[in-house]
Amino acid sequence: MASSRKSDCMHCRHFFITWLGDFPRGCRAYGFRSPDLPSVVVQRESGVPCQLFSPRPQARKHPEKSEGRLVH
Repeated sequence: MASSRKSDCMHCRHFFITWLGDFPRGCRAYGFRSPDLPSVVVQRESGVPCQLFSPRPQARKHPEKSEGRLVH
């Protein structure tokens, strides 16, 4: 179970940013866009913290570059 902390959405695989000025944040799991973070909307509307939080997968690290060449 996830809490409604503001940072949760930023680390959730369902969170996305839109190009819509009035609705810049969205949640794929719940299927909505909002001016607020989705976790805040879910908490406000349902009275319970978001139940669909799923952590984003870790980004793969790129090999370090040195002077434009890959270092092995």
